Amino acid sequence: MKKAYLGIDIGSISTKGVVIDENFDIVASSYLWTEGSPVQGARRVLAELRDSLDADYRVLASGATGSARRLVGAMIGASVVKNEITAHAVGTTQLHPNVRTIFEIGGQDSKIILVENGIAVDYAMNTLCAAGTGAFLSSQAHRLGVAVEDFGAIALTSKSPTPIAARCTVFAESDLVHKLQMGHSREDIIAGLCAAVASNYLNNVAKGKKIAAPVVFQGGVSKNAGVVRAFEKELGLSVTVDENGHLMGAYGAAILAAGSGEEREFSFETADMDFTTKEINCRKCPNSCEIICVSRGGQLIDAWGNRCEKGDVRARRA
Repeated sequence: MKKAYLGIDIGSISTKGVVIDENFDIVASSYLWTEGSPVQGARRVLAELRDSLDADYRVLASGATGSARRLVGAMIGASVVKNEITAHAVGTTQLHPNVRTIFEIGGQDSKIILVENGIAVDYAMNTLCAAGTGAFLSSQAHRLGVAVEDFGAIALTSKSPTPIAARCTVFAESDLVHKLQMGHSREDIIAGLCAAVASNYLNNVAKGKKIAAPVVFQGGVSKNAGVVRAFEKELGLSVTVDENGHLMGAYGAAILAAGSGEEREFSFETADMDFTTKEINCRKCPNSCEIICVSRGGQLIDAWGNRCEKGDVRARRA
C-alpha cells in the first residue's frame, strides 16, 4: 500500500480537499460549495476524494483548516488542526520556496501573508466586509447577467476600465447601476470591478505591508485574469497564479498532517456517517459560555467553547 495524507479546508463559501502522497504530490482533489453546511460540505468532499483516489493509497493522517476547522477536525479525527495563515503559508512555500508575498482572496474573506526564508513573519486578514471578495464579484456578475467565471476573459477585452467605488458593497452596487445608466460598456464596467477588487485589497488588507516579489496570488478569485492583471498594473510586479492555488489551504493542512508524526489511519467511511452538532449554553458561572458539541451516531466525540473547567464537556471516545 502507498502512504497518503488528507487535508481539508472548510470555508464559508467552498470546501476544498486534497490527498497527497509521500512526495507531497496531489493524487486526488475536490472543490465544492459548502452551501451553508460545513458537515455536509465535508462529507461530499470526502465522498468525491474517495471515488477519485487510487485504491493503492492508504491515508495515514489528516489535517483540517479553515473557518470550521475545529468541527471538521473532530469529524475526521484530524492529527492537525491549524489556522488558515499557517496552512496557506506551508502549502505555498512547498510549491514556491522563494515566495515573499502571498495574496489570498476567497469567497467572503481575504488575507495577505509575508514570508521570509520560507517562514510566515507577518499577515493581515479582512473578515468583516465582503467588498472585494468572491461573493462580491458573484453578486455583481448576477446583476450584470454574466457568469462570474467569464469575468476575467471579458475584463481583458476592455481598453478603458470604468472606475467603480468598491470600498463598500452597497456603494459599489449603487455606482455600478449609475455607470450602466450613463452608458458605460459592460466589458469596461467588468474590468473596473476587477480593478476595484485589487485596489480595495491593497488599500485595506495590504495597507502598511511591504509587498516584495515573488508574489503568489491564490484563492478562488485568483482564477479571474482581470483581477490578476489589475494587481500587476497596480504593483508593477509579476503576479504568479498556481494552478492549484484554490486548494492551497487544504494542501498545507495535508503537509502538516504528514509531518505531525501522529498517524491516525483515516477511513473514507466517515463520508457516510451521521454527524450532528448542538449548542449548550453553560450557566455555571458568569461567563455563560456557548459550548458546541459534536456527535457521531449519537455519541459525543468533541466539544469546545468553554472558558473554564465548569463548562468542560467530556467526549466519550471509542
